[in-house]
Amino acid sequence: MDETRLRDLYDDVLDWRFKGMPPTHPSLQGPASRGPTVAEWLATGPLAAELETPVVLLSAQALDHNLEAMAAWCAARGLALAPHGKATMAPQLWQRQLGAGAVGITVANPFQAGVAHHFGVPRILIANQVADPAAVARCSLWAREGTRIGLFSDSTQSTDLLSRAATAPIDVLVELGTPGGRAGARTRAAALEVAAAIEAAPNLRLAGVAGYEGAVTAGTDAAALAAVDDYLGELAALFGALDFATDRPVVTAGGSAYFDRVAAVLGPLADRAEVVLRSGSYLVHDHGCYARWTPAARGGDGPELRPALQARSRVLSRPEPGLAILDAGRRDLPFDQDLPIPLGLEGDPGAEPAHCPQISDQHLFLKGAPGHLAVGDTVALGLSHPCTSFDKWRLIPVVDEETGRVVDAIRTFF
Repeated sequence: MDETRLRDLYDDVLDWRFKGMPPTHPSLQGPASRGPTVAEWLATGPLAAELETPVVLLSAQALDHNLEAMAAWCAARGLALAPHGKATMAPQLWQRQLGAGAVGITVANPFQAGVAHHFGVPRILIANQVADPAAVARCSLWAREGTRIGLFSDSTQSTDLLSRAATAPIDVLVELGTPGGRAGARTRAAALEVAAAIEAAPNLRLAGVAGYEGAVTAGTDAAALAAVDDYLGELAALFGALDFATDRPVVTAGGSAYFDRVAAVLGPLADRAEVVLRSGSYLVHDHGCYARWTPAARGGDGPELRPALQARSRVLSRPEPGLAILDAGRRDLPFDQDLPIPLGLEGDPGAEPAHCPQISDQHLFLKGAPGHLAVGDTVALGLSHPCTSFDKWRLIPVVDEETGRVVDAIRTFF
């Protein structure tokens, strides 16, 4: 990746643009009364406990653990990893994933691909249909300049658009879908027609097959896992039916919930293909949905992961016994999968357990709040679903769990 552009992120001035960063605090005054740069602030060894609330924090130790655990798991099974960058949209974290052995970064759309290209990601997989001709032309230009780009197609119409818009040869993967899914050819026969159209296009290369098993089910019981396996078996059969324009074609699937099934069903193709997982949330994990869904959580074959992201929120009001209103809301914390989870908060004897049943734009309701919790106190919160956590923050501090000091700051681009 582009080390200069990554270093430049530490020259950003901490000011009113960044939630959780108190630019008026005396210890944060830089030269000429401006706020400090990120680098200047980090050099002071700031304490996470001194940050304004609400704030979200990353654990340095949990990030290290998850990074190493997933890399080792993939290597032991002969799988490649191109983690989905949409989970964090954080080039500093992408750099760490690439440094740990990831073969590239997956993105969901041309804008995200542009962020990856700007920061010098050498291989970008756009796991989606691209239907904007200008975006296709831009991607093909990057490919001509040396970035390895992969696009998906699920129809002959999509393939025709790619062919007309591409200004240089570009790799295309046939996407196989499932009924009711977001995209992907609905049958193997339809996918074979797409492959034939790609092969016939002079500026497109048939580079592999792709799918997303998470569109099949959201369950984790035996029937749900069998349905995932059936779908992945169809993807393997599609791969076996095709001839590719590359010596090592790609077979890619694997979100963050069923990557063990991808390893079991598609892993045997690794002698003939590059089997690429696109799991992205593993790096951060969570206290909610992925704590239930990941393979290790349900007794499957997968690395043990640690939640790396949590929030700190301050009590604004104690309007009723057992109720506290916190200063974090929908603008700050994810709520699409689960509401935030109070951490380490013991309730009063005989009272209901502390939990968050309701969230509004700027307020979080904490029921079962113990009597000792006062206005101004802070509460640690576990979060659910990293993909809708990072997008609410421009800068996320990384904290050393042992010292409580901020050791890095992660910039996001949404």
